[in-house]
Amino acid sequence: MSELVDHLAHLTGFRDRDVLDVTLVGAFKDLLQPISVAIYRTVHDAGGDRWLTRARLAREDVAASADSAWIDLDQLPVIDDYPLRRECLRTQEMVTSGGPPFLSLFPVATDREVVGVLEFETDAPMSASDQRMVGSILRIYRNFQGLLDYSERDTLTGLLNRKTFDETFLKTALQLPAGAARCEGRRASGAGQGYWLGVIDIDHFKNVNDTYGHLIGDEVLLLLSRLMRSSFRFHDRLYRFGGEEFVVFMRCGSDADARLAFERLRVNAEHYTFPQVGHITVSIGFTEIKPTDTPSAAFERADKAVYYAKTHGRNQVCSHAELVARGELVDGSKVGDVELF
Repeated sequence: MSELVDHLAHLTGFRDRDVLDVTLVGAFKDLLQPISVAIYRTVHDAGGDRWLTRARLAREDVAASADSAWIDLDQLPVIDDYPLRRECLRTQEMVTSGGPPFLSLFPVATDREVVGVLEFETDAPMSASDQRMVGSILRIYRNFQGLLDYSERDTLTGLLNRKTFDETFLKTALQLPAGAARCEGRRASGAGQGYWLGVIDIDHFKNVNDTYGHLIGDEVLLLLSRLMRSSFRFHDRLYRFGGEEFVVFMRCGSDADARLAFERLRVNAEHYTFPQVGHITVSIGFTEIKPTDTPSAAFERADKAVYYAKTHGRNQVCSHAELVARGELVDGSKVGDVELF
């Protein structure tokens, strides 16, 4: 019992979701001694849902393995490749198969939906007491994920909040080597790619609130957040900064690739019919993130680009680099400056 309590204390001691999943499979490896234990999550793509490995530990492994957060979806197995996992998702109940080795799969859920499965490979069928223990730990895991969501997500849209943007920026964007080369091709194709930041602002949103009321305005914000989820890829980070301002943090190969992604959202928003309101448009500004950037410096460039878009016709996507090259904006950033406070 003391070992179980120690693992639960360790599990709830982290605020990083990647570390949390690794800690969870590590705890189950120590407690149950399976052949392997893994968490697989579903990710959505136009070509069909796929399996993303969040964390996996085999009996002989010292450290857990996982798929990269920026992996190309084409490299991931499709849902139908693993019927037992698919069945576990569908029924939202434990699923088993005979062996040896024996498989036991448990649904992994958030407060809103089932998002993946926890899969054990064992030498013998899992006992009833072990099944109950796994179910109890998964309930604690779910509750803790809910607490993280409460602190990290916007309550209206469910998108990430400003606090998590700063953390993600410092965790990933500053890993870029100076002078990193860019490659052409698909946005998630891997090596040689950079990070990009886009700011999205709803055009004339004050008129929506003044004309239809704040409840309808909130509905517009919620529906736009859903359009964002369907317009960007699963690993693109989507944020609401407040009011009608949204931010996207993505990885891609070039300014042109980033523009295509933001244009897709702009077009989707323009053609979507919002209840009572009808049609709205959005203005978008974006910039490539530099190795020397701070979160505020990168955001300021994208914000200048979106301000230009709004003051020059709205309903358009503007690249900060393009605007500087055309002489429309002045790049006030100083290479090598580091903002400490």
